[in-house]
Amino acid sequence: MIPTGSQPSQARVGSLAVGAPEQSASATRITPGNALRPEDIALAAARGAAKPSQDVAEYALRLGDDGLILAQRLGHWISRAPELEEDVALGNIGLDQLGHARSFLTYAGSAWGKTEDDLAYFRREHEFRSAHLFEQPNGDFAVTIARQFVASHYQFELYRRLVHSTDETLAAIAAKAVKEVDYHRDHSVQWVLRLAGGTDESRRRMIAGLALIWPYVGELFVDDALTARLGDAAVVPSTLRADFDAVTGAVLAEAELDVPAVPPAVGGGREGRHSEHLGPLLAEMQVLAREFPGASW
Repeated sequence: MIPTGSQPSQARVGSLAVGAPEQSASATRITPGNALRPEDIALAAARGAAKPSQDVAEYALRLGDDGLILAQRLGHWISRAPELEEDVALGNIGLDQLGHARSFLTYAGSAWGKTEDDLAYFRREHEFRSAHLFEQPNGDFAVTIARQFVASHYQFELYRRLVHSTDETLAAIAAKAVKEVDYHRDHSVQWVLRLAGGTDESRRRMIAGLALIWPYVGELFVDDALTARLGDAAVVPSTLRADFDAVTGAVLAEAELDVPAVPPAVGGGREGRHSEHLGPLLAEMQVLAREFPGASW
């Protein structure tokens, strides 16, 4: 929150004032310069300047859950990555994802009188809306890179279109997120090329990682009634597929890898039907909040 009596210089995104002074910046605010923060969204919602419809809130919840769950997965690599630089890189990517999640969940929660923490820590598994891709275990490093390769290319295509949303808050969140996800995308590409072109073992693992992750690609591009109702406020998932396929296909071709020919997974995460991997992750993530429900986190 902005300290009482301070008069910061602020930029505006639509009707939202953004760009609080650095001393009040969020720990997950990595992009330099003026950027929309969860605190800005909460303040705008409290003042009635930014309150989503039920459909927009549901849509924001999906995107927030994707980022939240991926951030938790990436956090497990800190102190476990194959080199020190990757401890930092994966940690920073996880923090970016957490920052996106905080903004989307804050906006979604404002429709229901809930905070970002309420939504992160006090929902049951069937109430989450993350796609199955983001829930997949880290596996070895190549599996994590395969998951990042898919996730970052999907999110980049999504956010670069969502900046044109007729919902000003969704557009503002996407405008910050797309810059960060562009880095995530480059990071994953460099590792796909490096692992595929390294030793026989690293190449084998990269191929195996892609085969494990690719069944979860299809769910990301499934249209449904919610995105149809939202019209220009949202992005129709199927419209992202052609560019996703073109860009990821070009990278795999450069790495002399084939697009995995694997059957699609069933999916259902957007409707609350999750893989067996989400429950244990939520149990880890929510244990302290549930044990000490009155604590201030």
